[in-house]
Amino acid sequence: MRILHTMIRVGDLDRSIAFYTDVLGMKLLRRSDYPDGRFTLAFVGYGQESETAVLELTHNWDTPSYDLGNGFGHVALAVPDAYAACEAIRQRGGKVVREAGPMKHGNTVIAFVEDPDGYKIELIQRKD
Repeated sequence: MRILHTMIRVGDLDRSIAFYTDVLGMKLLRRSDYPDGRFTLAFVGYGQESETAVLELTHNWDTPSYDLGNGFGHVALAVPDAYAACEAIRQRGGKVVREAGPMKHGNTVIAFVEDPDGYKIELIQRKD
């Protein structure tokens, strides 16, 4: 078994695809409209679905926004340099909500950015 994808609901699919591809550097892997159900699914990621977990962006055509609730935490991405990643994301129009630096009760360097719908993405600096 392996994780295939994580699904998040988005209010504006084109805006979200632009964020995940242009700002975070993912690729749009596939997009499918379901007119009878009035929704569209778009899958984005850093590799093919057959090889790695991806994000499923679900856009329900009649729902412009969502309450994020308090159960969902964040999506985490490994980066070689969290400081440089924050700067690159900021230069591409992304919103950094927690600057890169050591985590509160440890020494792992992390940062947080926010997508257009308010979902948090954690950047974890990895040396591997």
